[in-house]
Amino acid sequence: QVQLVESGGGSVQAGGSLRLSCAASGGSFRLYAMGWFRQAPGKGREFVAAISWTGGNTNYADSVKGRFTISRDNDKNTVYLQMNNLKPEDTAVYYCARGRGGWGQAASGYGDWGQGTQVTVSS
Repeated sequence: QVQLVESGGGSVQAGGSLRLSCAASGGSFRLYAMGWFRQAPGKGREFVAAISWTGGNTNYADSVKGRFTISRDNDKNTVYLQMNNLKPEDTAVYYCARGRGGWGQAASGYGDWGQGTQVTVSS
């Protein structure tokens, strides 16, 4: 089982930027695809972005394409989510998760989950 700890959340104004980090321990991080999901109040968990184990392939939700960038550092066992031009609708708790195989958009394709980090974007 992989333990995941997110950090970097906070409150920003619309148009601002944040960089989320997800530190992994307890497993072979470089063998797993990783994903970011988010959940806004009263809504279901939504796919944001994913990255393959080498970092050579990425996948983004249409709502964040061109604004968010996922990356990973396998030497540091960490995956990142750079979020630019944030919008109020990006407000949510953001979770990272370990992929079971690929780097798709279905939450069922992910196993271990972090505890989440809050991102709040004000207009």
